[in-house]
This record gives sequence, C-alpha cells and structure tokens, in this order.
Amino acid sequence: MSMLVPLASPVPIRHGVVDREGWLAIAQDVRASGGRLVALWGSPRPTGKAACAAYAFSFEAGLAWIELPLAEDQAYPDLSGLFPSAVRMQRAARDLDGVQAEDAADQRPWLDHGLWAGQAQPAPYDFVRVDGEGVHEIGVGPVHAGIIEPGHFRFSVVGEKVLRLEQRLGYVHKGIARRFTELAPLDAYRLAGRVSGDSTVAYAWAYCMALEATANGAVPERAQWLRAVLLERERVASHLADLGALGNDAGFAFGLAQFSRLREEWLRLSALLFGHRLMMDRIVPGGVAIDLDAEGCRQLIEQCDALDPVLRRLHTIYDEHAGVQDRFLTTGRVSPQLAARLGLTGLAGRASAQTWDLRCNPSMPPYDQLDVTMATHLNGDVAARVTVRFDEVMESLRLLRELCRRLPAGPLRAELTPGAGGPVGAGWIEGWRGEIFVGLELDESGRTIQRCHCHDPSWQNWPVLEHAIIGNIVPDFPLINKSFNLSYSGHDL
Repeated sequence: MSMLVPLASPVPIRHGVVDREGWLAIAQDVRASGGRLVALWGSPRPTGKAACAAYAFSFEAGLAWIELPLAEDQAYPDLSGLFPSAVRMQRAARDLDGVQAEDAADQRPWLDHGLWAGQAQPAPYDFVRVDGEGVHEIGVGPVHAGIIEPGHFRFSVVGEKVLRLEQRLGYVHKGIARRFTELAPLDAYRLAGRVSGDSTVAYAWAYCMALEATANGAVPERAQWLRAVLLERERVASHLADLGALGNDAGFAFGLAQFSRLREEWLRLSALLFGHRLMMDRIVPGGVAIDLDAEGCRQLIEQCDALDPVLRRLHTIYDEHAGVQDRFLTTGRVSPQLAARLGLTGLAGRASAQTWDLRCNPSMPPYDQLDVTMATHLNGDVAARVTVRFDEVMESLRLLRELCRRLPAGPLRAELTPGAGGPVGAGWIEGWRGEIFVGLELDESGRTIQRCHCHDPSWQNWPVLEHAIIGNIVPDFPLINKSFNLSYSGHDL
C-alpha cells in the first residue's frame, strides 16, 4: 500500500494507490471513525495500463482519494456493507467503466437500460416486489406531467399508505465522462458547468480547483472572493425556488407567487452584474471571467438588504400557517440515526443533524475568513428541510454583504500550466444541495484528460428519499420529493 500524497489544494486532499487489503482496510477505518463515502467510480485506462476502481472519503481533517489498480477481469471488494450509498455508484461504475464489485448483492444495471448494445427495446428491469393482502403498485414516470427531468418511481402501497418506493433513474445519460476526454483541460470547465444547470457555479469551481491542483497554481485572492459571491448567489436562487415550490405543493399558492417573484428579481440582477442569469462560465481556470465594481457591490448589497426583511416575514407566515405546517410537520422524516447510517448529505443531511458543510469544516478561502454559521435541525422532516433553507438563505445574504464590503483588490486570473504540479487533482465544493466532488486525471504531458469524474450529492440522497416516503401517503410524495430536490442530470453522466 502506498502512502497518501497531499495534492495542491485550498482544502486538505490526499491521493494514494492501494492494494486490495488496503482498499478494504481504509474503508473500514473510515466507517469506524465516523467518516463518509463521498464518491466511488471506475477508471478505464489506455491500452497497456490496468483499469482501476476509486473512491473518495471525507473526515474531519479533509478528503482522501484512493485508487485500486485492477488486473483484467479482476473485481474490487464490495463497499456496500460499510456504506449503503455505494450500491448505486458500484452499479454505475460497472455500466460506465466495466469495473465490477466482488460479490455485490445488487448486480442490476443502473444507467444502462439495455439499449447501449443496440437492442431495439429496453431490457426488462427486476423491480423488488412487495406481496401481501391489499398491496398494489403505482408506477409514476419516467415522463411526467410537469417540465421536470425523467425518472421512474414505483410505489408499493396499501390504500394510500406507502410500504416501499423504488426508483429507476438514468434516463438522461449524456456521455459526459467520455466528452471530457475529448476536450483540452483548460476548456473543459465549460462542460463541468453543464453537468447540472442549477449547480453550474459549484461544478465549474470544483473542476477548476482540480485543474489548478494539477498546475500547482495559486488563484488570486480577489478571484477567490468573487467565486464565493457567485456560489452564494447560486445557493440563494435555488433555495428561493424550492421554498416557493414547497409552499405550492402544500396548497399555498401565495408562497409560490412570492418566492417566484423574489427569485426572478435575484436572477435579473445576476444577469445584469455577471452577464448570465445562472452565472454560467463565469468561473474559469485560474480565477474568474467577471469583476464587480463599486456600483455592482452597492447593488448587490442593496438587494440583500431589501430581501432580508421580506424573507423573515415569509418565514413567519410559513411557520404560522396551520395548513402549511400540517403538511410539513412529521412528513417524510429521516431520523438522525438513519441519516448517519445511509450517508445523507448536504442540506437534507443538515436537517437530520448531520453537521457537515465544507464552508465550515474543513473551511477554504475565502470562507475561512467569514465565520460561516451552519444551519442544522434535528427533526429531519419536510418542516426541518424548509427551516434549513430559510436559515441558509439568511446566512448567504450575510456572507454576500461581507464578501462585497471586504472584496480585496488584485488580479482576476492566474495563468496555469496543467500537469506542471502532477497529473492528478481534485475539487471539493459545498454546492447548494451538498458537496460536489471532481476527480481529474491528466496524461503525463498535461494536455489530455484521461478521466474526469464529477460527483453530485444526489447519489447519496436519492436512496434516502426511498426511506423518507415509507409510512407516508402517496399524495405527500411530491412534497417530500421537492423538500430534497435531487438532481437527475447531475448524477447521470
């Protein structure tokens, strides 16, 4: 087993290659010490080199990226017994890269629906059946009535009470992992920013962090602060949209109208200041492609000041509305114990007492200078996830004011030479859903991407949603689903 080597990164990230015993031993140690599985994937290698399995795990001190080289047709030790969230990641790694988990209990394909080999019809899928008197199934999707991404949900119910939900996703497969290998490293940030459009800032930042690690490049301080401005504006925009949709799903159309108005105003100022409503392509390798002058900072602070009291009033209205609270309270509850066991992460995890936020631990520039307050809750129901969203928006407004008032002077971008610091780099960013990870591997020249793995926190959280609906009624599923608001596109590369 090799030693873990620190990567050039603003947060502590280490990388190492291990043997089979090391692969399993490290995973066991991580689980025993309370660490978390961040991502698991496979890496096919060029001709003459072995494929490998890889995983990344986090703990209080940072993140470690572990690789296990595999001989031809060799399997790697299954991790699903230690980390339940590994199940679907292992299935996807087999579909995408042909690396197999040894003796894994669930061998069904995940992203490959049976059409990749040229079949005319999708292969049948072996859903788990629930038997018993009065039990029936309700199939929803993958095509939905609303303008949302495709996913199939199969409910096993008695009356309206849900006994089991099983998801089938993978309908938006785009070939992104392959496309990365066809792009120059300095250009691929644009593709990263399109993995999931509602997290374009977070993905672009994570990719650029990984590329900057390979170049051993330092990002100018002003660029770091501007990146945080973009990320916090992305966070607020997403939370405003969800708070409105959650009110609507609870039969409170007033909430949807108010939050839709607030989000639209928010996006319009982003378009005015940064040239794009979603701020796409504004984070670039080595820094940023935009700047904020004094007038822009004034407008941004003014908008935060105006939104603050409105948001507080809306929070009070939600909390005091009997009909809304009747729908929110105890609905879709995930206990802290279940959340810890299944690896629930991001805002949904924090609503179930999982105290992980990369802006706080381990903090990175500029957040290490801003004393970020983490929003958490103990109840783990829809009401708790709504409260966390309100609290996170309020904290983001405070952070945005601080970022603008203390914005340092200096350049916006540094020149990079990919590969100058080594062929491997990683990015790790707290997006609005949760932690986004990018693992990047270049060839020896630094001019070609051999593998770029982008990981969305939805991988951890989709399986937990199946547990959250158990014991609830079918009409509450849209509300519970929206309280998580997981990404289809972001987890189907």
